[in-house]
Amino acid sequence: MTKSKSGIDNGNRSLIVIWLAGIVGFIDASYLTLIKFTKTPLYCTPGLGDCHTVNSSKWSELWGIPIAAFGAAAYAMVILVLLLGKRSEWVSRYQNLILFGVSFTGFLYSMYLTFLEIFVIRAICQWCMLSALTVTVIMIATITRLKSQTPILLKQGGK
Repeated sequence: MTKSKSGIDNGNRSLIVIWLAGIVGFIDASYLTLIKFTKTPLYCTPGLGDCHTVNSSKWSELWGIPIAAFGAAAYAMVILVLLLGKRSEWVSRYQNLILFGVSFTGFLYSMYLTFLEIFVIRAICQWCMLSALTVTVIMIATITRLKSQTPILLKQGGK
């Protein structure tokens, strides 16, 4: 990994970005899950959408489980992979691939949900957009890590 002008190497910088986005995403998804389970009114900044309409739509649950709970689980997995990256040789070796798999899946599902918000539900939830943004940031940061790691993986034969 190369060092930036600040002296922080780009690998550590991308890990910091993934950490921050993972924590923000986990808090966001946990808040939405709590709101859904407790049936508490959802705060939505005036003029930024209609969170209640989105959160009460039939697409806000899958098999009776709030979609946000799946998001919270995905963000928890990102955080867990980051925590185990220094403690487990196997996780360390495949950390970027695991993070890419989780974030790419979350990105695709977020795009599907955003499509539903815009074209089917016809309402936008600021909290859902925040989640879509954080999972996209994690995916992009992971792609940059994978791009710099690819030569190492090729030399090692994928090991």
